[in-house]
Amino acid sequence: MVIAPDQIKQQLASEDLGQRLRAVNLLREIEPAVAFELIQTVIGDSSARVRYAAISQFSTLGTQDKDTALTLLREALYHDSEADVQAAAADSIGALQLVSAYDDLATVYHKTSEWIVQMSIIACLGELGVSRGFELLKQALQSENNLVVLTAIGALGELKDPRGISLLLPFANSDDWQVRHRLAQALGNYVQTPQADEVMPTLTLLAQDTSEIVAEIARYHLP
Repeated sequence: MVIAPDQIKQQLASEDLGQRLRAVNLLREIEPAVAFELIQTVIGDSSARVRYAAISQFSTLGTQDKDTALTLLREALYHDSEADVQAAAADSIGALQLVSAYDDLATVYHKTSEWIVQMSIIACLGELGVSRGFELLKQALQSENNLVVLTAIGALGELKDPRGISLLLPFANSDDWQVRHRLAQALGNYVQTPQADEVMPTLTLLAQDTSEIVAEIARYHLP
């Protein structure tokens, strides 16, 4: 069934929440350039569910006009009243590789008390691969929220900054297998770098971990 853009436009303006949500999902089925124009009409919707669905789609539709996408995502990141929507904005910034938004991400990370926003920002820094993000990732390792710490470990691995190794290695002693598993993944990113010799002893240790899932990922990264 072919959905006409005009029909979707009408549904996006409906007073019925279900209609608007369905219309946002239908945007995936039409021309991206048209969808990008239409999705901009609902990023200020009264429903957080609609705003979340719309902002999430910026991760793909934003390629149509990255400058416009950046402006709108910044607005959502700073000012949306719902943490889930702010987190979705950070996710889309990472997916679109909007490196110029780094300062905005760092500012919001320090301002917010919402762990889900902080977690998405830290994950975004891993995707962006911005070396300036090292200090923020270092701070995130000290978070009281375990999910933020797990995300920071992974992001440091993606960044592959040599300074990250000394921060990561102590996590091999964690009692939490999820931490050790994420560590094995992170250290695996260094295997093809000049710092490989620094991570091999810990990867070898993790390859003998009591948790098979940790040992398996560590063995995968060993030569």
